[in-house]
Amino acid sequence: MAGPTIPSQAGLVVTAETRVAETARAVVRGLTAYNTVKAGPSKWKRFAVSVRKDGVVRGGIVGSTMWNWCFIELLWIDEALRGTRIGTELMAKAEALAAKRGARHIYVDTFSFQGDGFYQKLGYETYGELGDFPPGHRRIWLKKDLP
Repeated sequence: MAGPTIPSQAGLVVTAETRVAETARAVVRGLTAYNTVKAGPSKWKRFAVSVRKDGVVRGGIVGSTMWNWCFIELLWIDEALRGTRIGTELMAKAEALAAKRGARHIYVDTFSFQGDGFYQKLGYETYGELGDFPPGHRRIWLKKDLP
């Protein structure tokens, strides 16, 4: 037996999209407007910090600040530079930039095969985890208060 049906509303169609970018822009616009009404302007602003050699990016961070938080979206360091404290320098620069923008907290998500122990050494604490994501590993969320 089929589950309960929801009466259709005239003209509304729910569909899997092929124009993802168009839909994403509309969702972001709508969500931003709603969030602003509920929480005030976020002052969302993206940033990047990089390490370069001969003009070539060898590592970097992409993040954003909003309200009083910073989110580290991406962190990558060329394999040849890992273990040289470049990651620590990049994070220090990102944290200082976030604090200058008014962030009092910072968070990041990573995988157990990426930077799990790295962030703890920098004072981050785990606040969430998903097992078997990807299979055989964990996805981990960490946070830290900024001075």
